[in-house]
Amino acid sequence: MMQSMAGLAKRAGFVTSGAMIAAALLLPACAQAQAQNGLSNLFGGIFSGSNPAPAQAPPGGAQPWSGEDGASGHPLMTAAAIREAAGNFNNCVAAMWPDAARRGITQENFQRFTAGLAPDLRIMDLMDSQPEFTKSIWDYLDILVNDNRLAKGREVLAKYKAQFDATEKATGVDRYIVASIWGIESNYSTQMGDRSVLQSTATLACIGRRQAYFKDEFLSALEIVNRGDLRPEQMRGSWAGAFGPTQFMPTAFKRFAVDGDGDGRRDVVDNPSDLIASTANNLKKDGWQSGQTWGYEVVVPQGFNYMLADRAKAMTLAQWEKLGLKRPAGQPFTHPAEKAYLLAPAGAQGPGFLMLQNFRVIMKYNPAEAYALAIGHFADRLRGGQPFVQPWPRQERELARTERLELQQLLAQRGFYKGTPDGQFGGQTREALRNFQASIGVPADGFASSDVLDRLRGR
Repeated sequence: MMQSMAGLAKRAGFVTSGAMIAAALLLPACAQAQAQNGLSNLFGGIFSGSNPAPAQAPPGGAQPWSGEDGASGHPLMTAAAIREAAGNFNNCVAAMWPDAARRGITQENFQRFTAGLAPDLRIMDLMDSQPEFTKSIWDYLDILVNDNRLAKGREVLAKYKAQFDATEKATGVDRYIVASIWGIESNYSTQMGDRSVLQSTATLACIGRRQAYFKDEFLSALEIVNRGDLRPEQMRGSWAGAFGPTQFMPTAFKRFAVDGDGDGRRDVVDNPSDLIASTANNLKKDGWQSGQTWGYEVVVPQGFNYMLADRAKAMTLAQWEKLGLKRPAGQPFTHPAEKAYLLAPAGAQGPGFLMLQNFRVIMKYNPAEAYALAIGHFADRLRGGQPFVQPWPRQERELARTERLELQQLLAQRGFYKGTPDGQFGGQTREALRNFQASIGVPADGFASSDVLDRLRGR
């Protein structure tokens, strides 16, 4: 999800398809709000509102704005502020002409591409959505890494073998990772979102709490169509402006898109050569290590100190092995001197994973660990690898948002959590959970189970 958003935009704060689901998981990469395309449709109605009062008719018969204040509480997300900004939308867009001119956009094209733009206020609801229920990481993986998607991925790898060959030779980036991103972001170009990127980014540039960020995205989108790389009708995607099969944000397109077949255009929507080359170029520039894997599933021994399961506590694979971590079938680590950190997304009840440099690169693409794990695993399966060996604790239920808020509030009351409770679990919540668990003598794995919540309640 190029450059996806999750806490609000990957390199900005927002999420797409597979990424959107990741954002609604154990690592709410509320980490990037780009959602509402692709697989996010599986969760249908989650963002429905009431009392519609749109300033403009929604595009294409889409659901209208709720007319309500945003859940973030930001002053620019009140219903009154949204209505006021919507009323000034045309003036706001027109005022961006000097900035567009400095970017080399002609006045004729500026007028042509902005003519008829109207704010899509439904985006305000999506921007501030607070999903009540989340998906467990095992449900997330089940949705994204399935037989149908794998079959389609193998077809794509065969159909575009020449393009993958050329890109892999030029960049050193693993073709299976590129194919995995394509499959998880858009289900191989079948779920890319249907909102106009120009309309979405213009709306967000003039209305709501992320205007400075989205002004750059809107002007970058204008640069793309001004240059002729893409036509406006090709630039359709998520409500936050990500478009194409691997979900580029407009600013990411500027940084990473390349002309893969030498036709003079960088068409990451309909040209497989450009799409594959540009996605690989993104990973290469983010530090992809050629010939290396992303990580390993490992068996974590009983009694292990899960305080070591922290992204900041990297050790060599040889050091982890000395602590008792081994691959499920006893295979050796290929490069024991490589450094990795331990991820235990389901705590002591589920599998562990040692994450290498390339996993961190995938997380630059989208900073949700659940998303990056799905990408790495899907790539391995496309390569012919097997499913994860160890079982997930499927008997565990995910906490509702009210319970997640309560858990953070109880941790704060006991002095373990220093942040502002928001119902979104990230590294700070996991650290607080581990410290609480250690204080009561249970495995300090940072897993937010209903049992941990009961213990915090004193039951």
